Amino acid sequence: MGVSLSLVFIAVGAILKWAVTATTSGVDLGTVGVVLMVVGAVGLVLSLIFWSSWGGFGGRAATTTTVVRDDTPVR
Repeated sequence: MGVSLSLVFIAVGAILKWAVTATTSGVDLGTVGVVLMVVGAVGLVLSLIFWSSWGGFGGRAATTTTVVRDDTPVR
């Protein structure tokens, strides 16, 4: 799960928790909203941890070293 999907889960969960006033039989929408927010928060934290360990864009891949060898023979 990426950062954007985690943020979508958090947003949908918050909408279900605090903005939806509909009632259903057998399913508590507030509880579903809290579960979605928790899943989104855990996914966001894990994504950020893996992002920092990978380096992200411009991380380790941007710090490459170029080696130039001069192989001209000495006479």
